[in-house]
Amino acid sequence: MTASIDISDCRKHFPALERGDERGPYVFADPPGGTQVPRSVMDAMAGYFETSNANAGGPFRTSEETGNVIAAARRAGADFLNCSPEEVVFGQNMTTLCFAMARAIARDVDPGAEFVVTRLDHDANISPWLTAAEDAGASVHWADLRPEDCTLDLANLETVLSPRTRGVAFTLASNAVGSITAAAEVVRAARKTDALVVADAVHIAQHRLVDVAELDVDLLFCSPYKFFGPHLGMMFGRKGLLDELRPYKVRPAADASPNRWETGTLSHEALAGFTAAVDYIAGIGQAAGGGASRRAEIAVAFEAIAGHEAELSRRFLDGIGSIPGLTLYGIDDVERLYERTPTFAIRLEGFRPRELGEELGRRGIFTWDGNYYALAVMERLDLESSGGAVRIGFCHYNTLEEVDRVVRELRDIAGA
Repeated sequence: MTASIDISDCRKHFPALERGDERGPYVFADPPGGTQVPRSVMDAMAGYFETSNANAGGPFRTSEETGNVIAAARRAGADFLNCSPEEVVFGQNMTTLCFAMARAIARDVDPGAEFVVTRLDHDANISPWLTAAEDAGASVHWADLRPEDCTLDLANLETVLSPRTRGVAFTLASNAVGSITAAAEVVRAARKTDALVVADAVHIAQHRLVDVAELDVDLLFCSPYKFFGPHLGMMFGRKGLLDELRPYKVRPAADASPNRWETGTLSHEALAGFTAAVDYIAGIGQAAGGGASRRAEIAVAFEAIAGHEAELSRRFLDGIGSIPGLTLYGIDDVERLYERTPTFAIRLEGFRPRELGEELGRRGIFTWDGNYYALAVMERLDLESSGGAVRIGFCHYNTLEEVDRVVRELRDIAGA
């Protein structure tokens, strides 16, 4: 039996979803930029401050409790990603972690080495490699996207790999257009070289189960605030690699992984909130049929989430198809719903993206416009110079009625 999700029950966990104005409840169509958080996450963060606020490593109770918070967060990260707790690294954000790892990797490559990035990626998985390559005297090659459906051009990727490739950085799903990458094919191609394989899971982690063991990547980055947690960065690093690479760190800091990669004091309150966010997701799985472990519950949860989000995508694509002057960038075939997330980049004739975003905002619909740091995507689609696109996104707490309202308002704005 396919797992299903109780949307009304899920929405009760999110206080922000009760907000609105005289036009009605707000529609939070901005999850690609960061989701709302459940009450349990807020309570966990406040609870840490109330009872356990201290630095780690001291011989007293609150410090010991802080150590327990950190350990619990590593276990939660391990369950979320399907790895060992010793392979979970936390940081200020995904971008900071990626810059740190790119710099560490590049310090040990020879001049003439090559890195590969893709035009489908968020710039947080591009600029670190451009900068590291420049510092190391290495070069960077770009794998292209297919403009017709905004998916990664796998044939083109093959042409930019070489025996000199030392790193392949790619996204599991585009934060701009919602395309899900055929990760197995990317990894298979990259493994023909001596390259490290680096995946950006920031966007996909809100919508699909992430399994680093199945993916067979060396590094993977994500951001808990994109999946119902606090602002925080998290990285999976293959244990052998974390031990082998040389981190940039202060001398007194621990030299064992994963701590050696966590510069400075962590946000302990955010770690408490992160664990609560993972438990919230596992709770969806438990309600949908459960499992023998938290990891199993997370898997069931994402099965249910994917099914609901496919219906959101179908309703949106069916609805906008007849709106005059509206252009969608990305997969528009309802037979390919599981190749995309419910994240949609659109333009409407007669409106610059910021103008359309402002009008939707006045109508209580919250969206993003511009390039959302997916600069390479917007440049490749020739949209960057004219303001990018409006990004409308949904996640598991959005309803079909909200999708209908978004479509209805777009139609009204278009004058249809």
